[in-house]
Amino acid sequence: MWRKIHSNRDPRDTLFSELKKEFSPYLFKVHKGMRSVLKNYPRFFFGGMTASLLLSAVLSFTVFRHPDHKPQATIKERPDPVGEGFSRIMKATGELLQTLQLKHTVDSLTAKKQLTSADSLALDSALDCLRIIHTNANQ
Repeated sequence: MWRKIHSNRDPRDTLFSELKKEFSPYLFKVHKGMRSVLKNYPRFFFGGMTASLLLSAVLSFTVFRHPDHKPQATIKERPDPVGEGFSRIMKATGELLQTLQLKHTVDSLTAKKQLTSADSLALDSALDCLRIIHTNANQ
């Protein structure tokens, strides 16, 4: 069947250690070059860091600042007492007419000695409508 493969590697060898072995000469050259440049031009890099800090502070307080969104000025509607009053009168008149019709229906159904299932449903519906009209009128 399949043969077992034996690995004879050193357990101390890891991926990081192997990468370090492979690339350490190049990284050492980069490290040495950066160190010599920083040593030869310290004022330039200090000025660059200071300038970047100042630029960051200026940008954070100007360009990247998110101003508070001021609410839009709402346009106040002028009161229209005549229109509002007339609409209230029309609504009250409609509710009064509906109430009178429902009262007539309830009176005619309660006058009967025996109610059918259709009469019971009609009476229940009429009473629910009256309750809704009454709660809307009180609000």
